[in-house]
Amino acid sequence: MRAVVVAKPGETSVTRVPDPVPGPGEVVLQVASCGLCGTDLHILAGELPSARYPLVPGHELAGEVVALGPGVAGPAVGTRVAVDPNISCGLCHYCRIGRGNLCDDYRAVGITRAGGFAELVAVPARSCYALPDALSAAAAGLVEPLSCAVHGLSRLPRRPDQHHLIYGAGTMGLLMAAVVRDAGAASVSVVDLNEDRLAFARTFAADAVAADAAALGRPQGFEVVIDATGAIAAIEDGLGRVRKGGTFLQFGVTDPARSAAFSPYRVYNGEIDIVGSMAAHDSVQPAIDLLASGRLNLDPLVSDVLALDSFEDALARFRAGTGRKLHLAPR
Repeated sequence: MRAVVVAKPGETSVTRVPDPVPGPGEVVLQVASCGLCGTDLHILAGELPSARYPLVPGHELAGEVVALGPGVAGPAVGTRVAVDPNISCGLCHYCRIGRGNLCDDYRAVGITRAGGFAELVAVPARSCYALPDALSAAAAGLVEPLSCAVHGLSRLPRRPDQHHLIYGAGTMGLLMAAVVRDAGAASVSVVDLNEDRLAFARTFAADAVAADAAALGRPQGFEVVIDATGAIAAIEDGLGRVRKGGTFLQFGVTDPARSAAFSPYRVYNGEIDIVGSMAAHDSVQPAIDLLASGRLNLDPLVSDVLALDSFEDALARFRAGTGRKLHLAPR
């Protein structure tokens, strides 16, 4: 089969590799779509400590079951599924207290084992979630990032009087905008430097957009501020725009070597909560249910579907901020 292989940071190719064979408890999927994500860029740059090279990346995947490993009764061959890429050990302290996304032996499809930028991929059967027949291919490929946004929402207080400020009009920022709006936010404002993405954000889920949060006209600040960029400048600016008694959510992935400056006194004096949201956590099925409800139409988020051999083109578009969500469709 053909797959994208990252031999080591900075060395990537589309090449032929052996077809995967499902081990005990695993299934093989024919990949229908796999989204390109900022985390993939961190993997390519060697900035994600958990990544294991050589690696077939791609963790935002959906596909069809084509083979079952020993001991697997389902999902049945032919079932369309989305994949929760996070694999917890079930034994460590965090797994035992119900926080498997913080697992000490963290593993993940497309990060520590072969992922979805390939024609076929082997994944644990327990990581697969059946999809409704009516769910579009575009929406199926967005289940994983939506599940991260659903988990991010669970980390936030929810009251109908809360005004939200989101840094980043990329896929994750837009998904956060969609879920907080669906949950009853008083308003949703989005900041980004990309004018095309801001224009889309306004039509998709934002009440107000700006290239600079100062232009949004809320000098008193926002009850909830969410960083979906991982950019230090955005994080530092956002921390200064949380209203007293408010919450700052670190949702974007940063380079682990970077640090952000903030005022501990303001956190103390304003009783500001700073929380993080790591991947998905018991949120894949809720994300599928949310899509099945019809309350969210995510199809417009996917602007480009490219062939596997166009991986370098997809990377170039992603880095240039061209379009919105980019999916690779190997078949």
